[in-house]
Amino acid sequence: MLTQIADGVFVSESGFLQSNSVVVEGRDGVLVVDPGLTDDEMTQLADDIRGMGQRIVAGFATHPDWDHVLWHPALGDAPRYGTALCAATMAELLAQPDWPAQVAAGLPPEYADQIPLELFGAITALPRGAERIPWEGPAIRIIEHRAHARGHAALLVEEGGVLIAGDMLSDILMPFVDVDADQPLEDYLAALGLFEEVAEKVGAVVPGHGSVASGDRLRGRIAQDRAYVEALRAGDLPVDARVGEAAPVPWLADMPRWQLQRLAERADRPPQDHAGS
Repeated sequence: MLTQIADGVFVSESGFLQSNSVVVEGRDGVLVVDPGLTDDEMTQLADDIRGMGQRIVAGFATHPDWDHVLWHPALGDAPRYGTALCAATMAELLAQPDWPAQVAAGLPPEYADQIPLELFGAITALPRGAERIPWEGPAIRIIEHRAHARGHAALLVEEGGVLIAGDMLSDILMPFVDVDADQPLEDYLAALGLFEEVAEKVGAVVPGHGSVASGDRLRGRIAQDRAYVEALRAGDLPVDARVGEAAPVPWLADMPRWQLQRLAERADRPPQDHAGS
């Protein structure tokens, strides 16, 4: 079910990890961001959009994690945009003959047989450095960074003041830094700085997973994520309500220890050569 959170902006929540799909109304149709996750949920999303008297004219994937590059025949054949790095990452995966097995291995078992993969990952690359979604609708700024994943981008719907944050600024998931990046912690802190720069323009925040928040809570979410990352940088276990024994997602309880271990292991490795990145 679509819930309106601002003028022309709607959110639908999946049963998996409170995953949020976002719909933005334009002049001749809607933009759909990160639709998911199950066959039934995406079919319902398509039905809800048609029930609004709208058609889908574009899609956008905030980053190349499996749960953000899904699509469904019911959503039509509109172009699905992503950053150049997001599209390149997916192209590299889809070029491998065993990509379905690779993706299937990472799916949550309780949802695996409900997640359609036939249109998985077909992302149209935007030009490097693109700053706006190319569509006939309200101006949507692309805030690209390297915090959570290569090619990750948040979107700012400027008219409605809605920040679509991708896999950041969640109230249920702690920061998932890209431990394979050359500067994972610095990248994450830099992205939080980008969000802080637009904070005054934000009236609502939509994380990839978790609760939608009003704009006046954005700085609090930024501060919570920054404190978590700063703790990792100091080599300390973060004190955070999203992890530990009281974690809202139980399997995340030991994630900070794993992150510290991975960060320590990579500290002695030479920087990676990301050709073309």
